[in-house]
Amino acid sequence: MPVEIKIRKGENMDKAIRRLKKKLERESIIKDVRAKRYFEKPCEVRRRKKKVQAFTNMLRQRYENM
Repeated sequence: MPVEIKIRKGENMDKAIRRLKKKLERESIIKDVRAKRYFEKPCEVRRRKKKVQAFTNMLRQRYENM
């Protein structure tokens, strides 16, 4: 389903573009497109996910001790 916004009556184009960008960011479309721009080896995918998981675990432990 394509992402679309309706321009409100009397709305500036800059504001409409800003709303479109926020909607794309919320739906993580830009992130997916950038991730699929280049091929990533399966071992690199696993390594990246493992690194993110380690970081979130570290943050979780840090805030549990507070």
